[in-house]
Amino acid sequence: MNLKTKRMICMLIAIASVLTIVGSVSYAYFTAMGEITPMDATLNTAAVSVKFSDNDLGLNAVLNFGESVTKKFTIENTGTADASVKMFFEQMINTYTKGSLTYTLFYSETEDGAYTEVVSKTNIPQSERASKKILANSLTVPVGKTYYYELVVTLNYLSDVNQDADLNAIFNTKFKVEDINYEINYGLETLKHLNVTSNGSRTNFDDPAITDEGIFEMEDDYGTSYYYRGAVTNNYVKFAGFYWRIVRINGDGSLRIIYDGTEAHANGTNSSNRFIKIGRYNTSRNDSKYVGWMYGPAGTDSSTSKEQAQTNIENSTIKGVVDEWYKTNIENLGYGSVVSDTLFCNDRSIPGKEATGWSIDSGLGYGTNITAYGAFGRFITGNSNYVTARTGILPTFKCPQKNDAFTVNDINKGNGALTYPVGLITADEIVAAGSGMYETTNSKYYLYNPSAWYWSLSPYSCNGFAVVFYLYTDGGLNDAYVSSASGAVAPVVNLSAEYIKTLKGTGTMTDPYQT
Repeated sequence: MNLKTKRMICMLIAIASVLTIVGSVSYAYFTAMGEITPMDATLNTAAVSVKFSDNDLGLNAVLNFGESVTKKFTIENTGTADASVKMFFEQMINTYTKGSLTYTLFYSETEDGAYTEVVSKTNIPQSERASKKILANSLTVPVGKTYYYELVVTLNYLSDVNQDADLNAIFNTKFKVEDINYEINYGLETLKHLNVTSNGSRTNFDDPAITDEGIFEMEDDYGTSYYYRGAVTNNYVKFAGFYWRIVRINGDGSLRIIYDGTEAHANGTNSSNRFIKIGRYNTSRNDSKYVGWMYGPAGTDSSTSKEQAQTNIENSTIKGVVDEWYKTNIENLGYGSVVSDTLFCNDRSIPGKEATGWSIDSGLGYGTNITAYGAFGRFITGNSNYVTARTGILPTFKCPQKNDAFTVNDINKGNGALTYPVGLITADEIVAAGSGMYETTNSKYYLYNPSAWYWSLSPYSCNGFAVVFYLYTDGGLNDAYVSSASGAVAPVVNLSAEYIKTLKGTGTMTDPYQT
C-alpha cells in the first residue's frame, strides 16, 4: 500500500504528576481506541495543579498524514512562590521512523489569549524500550496564576524517507510532571553521588597537568560541568561490557565518558584495545565542509557558502563508523535507554583573522577558502607562514552555534540531526583534561595513550584541505588532514542522570562505577 494514501492513527493522551501516573498514549494504524470514560483529571505536585481542560484523561483522535491533534491542559501555581516544572515522556516506547511523530507545546496566560510557542516542533524521541525522555525543560508559572497549554502532536508524511516500517510501529507513553528547584545543581548532585568533590574553577590551562589534579568546574550549555583533570585514577566506569573513563559531569547531571577498551587500563597503557578502530575522519579533504561531523552538499560537489558547507545532510566517514559501533554494541543490546541526548559540539564557528592572528584567514568557511575555526581561535595564533601555540588559552564547554550542537531529538539546545547519541571528545575537553598548549607533550594524564593518536570532534582549519584537531601519542593537542588513515576512534557517550543514581563503586580501575 502506498504510504501517500490516507492512514489513520488513534491516540490516548494523558498527563501525570510527579506522584501519580494516569493514562497512556498508544498509536496504531486503522485501530480505534474504544470508549473513554470521563473523570476528574486534576493532578498535583508540591507546587502546582495540572488539569485537563476537558476534564478527561485523554483524547480519542483519528489522524491522516499531515494532521495534528491538540490536547489542552492548565497548570495552576498553588504554592507560595513562583514555580517551575519539567515535563517528561515517562516509560515511553516509540519505534516510529524519526520525524514521523512530532510535538509542539504552546502556552497562554489567559484562556482566550494568543498562544506562544514554548517548545518548538520537536521529534518525539525514539526508544525501543521503556525510558524517560524530556518533553519540556521548564514551564514557569508565577505564584497564584493559572497558565493554559496546548500540546500539539502531529503525524508527518516524510517525502524523502521510506516510512514502511511505520506500518508496525509502536508509540506508548505516560507523561510525568515534576517540580523544579532552581537551587539544585544537577551536575553537583551527580558529583555527590560519585562521592567526589570539586576543586573549583581554574584559569590556567597553558601548562600540562602532570599530577593527580582532580576535578574542576566550568559552565556548559546546561549549567555547571565538573571535569576530570590530570593523572586521575578514580574516573573508571564499566558500562555495556566495556571500560570507559569519565571526561566530565555535564550540567544536566549526565556523565560524559570516553571508550577505553574491553578491559581496564592503567594511565599511559600502550594498547590498541583502548580504541575501536583506526581510520579516516573523512575520505575526502578538499573542501571546508569535510571538517563537519555532518556536512553539505552531499557527495563530492564543492560547497559554495558557509551555510551550505555546514548543512547537516551527509555523515562524515568517522560518524558512520561510530554510529554502526553504537548500534551494534549499545542500542541493539538494550543499553540505549540509559544514554542521554546531551549535545556534542562540532564547533564550526569562524572567529576571523582578528581573533586568530592568521593574516590569510578568509573567514569564509566554504570550498577551499583558507579558514580557521573556533577551537583554532582559542588555542592557536599565527601569521601567513606558520601557526603556534597561543598563551593564556581558555577552553569552553559551550557550543557557539546551535547548528553544531549535535543531538538526536532535542532541538531546543541542539540541532536534532543525529541518529544515535554518540560522538567524540572535543579539543576543549582534551585541553581541560590536561594536555596543555598546542603541541605540548604530556605523558602523565589519563587521556595519554602512546599506541595511537585519536581524532577529536573539533575542526582546526581549511588551508585548501580540511584539518581537524587530534590527540597525539605524546599526549599533546595537534592537527591532521581529515583524510589521514592512521587516526584512532574512541566513541564518547553520555549516561543519563537517572542511570547514574544506580551506579556503585569507587571509580578505580579495580572497582569501577557500575550497576
